[in-house]
Amino acid sequence: MENKNELFYQKQNIFQTSDKTQLEEIDAFAKDYIDFLNSSKTEREGCREIVKRAKQQGYSAFEFGQKLKAGDKKFYVNRDKSVVLFKIGKENLEEKGIKIIASHLDSPRLDLKPNPMYEDEGFCFFKTHYYGGIKKYQWAVVPLALHGTTILTNGKKMEFTVGENPDEPVFYISDLLPHLGTQQMEKKAKEVLTGEQLNIIIGGKTETSSKVKDKIKENILKILNKKYGVVEEDFLSSEISAVPAFKAREVGFDRAFIAGYGHDDRSCSYANLQAFFDSDLDQTCMAIFVDKEEIGSEGDTGAQNKLFEDLISELCENFKAKPRVVRAKSKAISADVTSCYDPNFASVFDKNNVAKISCGTCVCKYDGSRGKSGSNDASAELMGEIRQILAQNNIPWQTGELGIVDLGGGGTISAFIARLNIDTIDIGLPVLSMHAPCELISKADLYSTYSAYKAFFNHE
Repeated sequence: MENKNELFYQKQNIFQTSDKTQLEEIDAFAKDYIDFLNSSKTEREGCREIVKRAKQQGYSAFEFGQKLKAGDKKFYVNRDKSVVLFKIGKENLEEKGIKIIASHLDSPRLDLKPNPMYEDEGFCFFKTHYYGGIKKYQWAVVPLALHGTTILTNGKKMEFTVGENPDEPVFYISDLLPHLGTQQMEKKAKEVLTGEQLNIIIGGKTETSSKVKDKIKENILKILNKKYGVVEEDFLSSEISAVPAFKAREVGFDRAFIAGYGHDDRSCSYANLQAFFDSDLDQTCMAIFVDKEEIGSEGDTGAQNKLFEDLISELCENFKAKPRVVRAKSKAISADVTSCYDPNFASVFDKNNVAKISCGTCVCKYDGSRGKSGSNDASAELMGEIRQILAQNNIPWQTGELGIVDLGGGGTISAFIARLNIDTIDIGLPVLSMHAPCELISKADLYSTYSAYKAFFNHE
């Protein structure tokens, strides 16, 4: 080996190795991603945005039983919370299988309880039940917006968003002032704010002429009824979430990074979507965008649902292929984010085995916790194939684990795809402050991830 540097595995910062044209491509890609992120703060909104963009690309809705042919471009919407895009190639399904990339649209947030509204000492509140793994104290004193879907008593479906526009009010969770916080500051971080203290302030005006006990609550209900036709009982058939009200923004004097809510996992979902649109191959490809990953991928919109197996079977029936043969020949990427090395918290990372900022997309052979519990653990053969694809396309990438062994861990949807006898591996970009109301990613890692997904779709 002539070049001794080839003996070593070294991560390189993309910003330091890219030319002007490449940097411009990275910036342009990030700009559209910010628009996608700001318009997709819930899985329902993400689903709508994907369908809108798919229609612009010539995709049309698919229904079970519909006849398919080579060249068809279809999408299937599952209960407005998940969506699958697929395009039919010319290659024989039993010989080539299906190329699949799957990501998730849900992010940690605060959901309203079924009966959320109450009044107490000059305030009206919504009670919440947090969704996904969060540090509860991070959600206090943050401007919040409400995104909701309500089925009214008459069966009408009503969707609304309040707090995203400058002329709209925002909502707020209080914290204790430091002057009186001596005892609070002595608690463990997980106890500084409890789940039952994540109560959102929604109003404070009274109806002075009213004779009811809860005058502020009555006033809020009148506002909601006048604007949306809602009565209190309608909360029982609602899905209303509180999310950060701020928009995603560039970070740093050099604008190298993006701060925003929901990078996990809408950054990979956006990269998945754009790579799917931009790929050009005769093999059948599928882009999956699921719900419920943050709470175990359960339910009829999560990755454990049989929908995706059924869709593959539907494709096979159209082309007289055996589903079990097609699944065995298929390959998939679980497109999900991973942790990013943070010098401020160096002790929780194995520095040699963690993704570094701006060094490219991260290929994770396994995830899980402690003894790889709950992990897919991709084969060495699949890992080698991915290495070759990335090398052939000159795509900067890295590998990494979530953190040091025995400290904790996490999972993705890869294990559920692998259960279908489909070779699956995790690939996604590193995220700083994951699951916080405002996370941070590198523009360079975002573009690298898109490039990796596109190369996977296009690989013969």
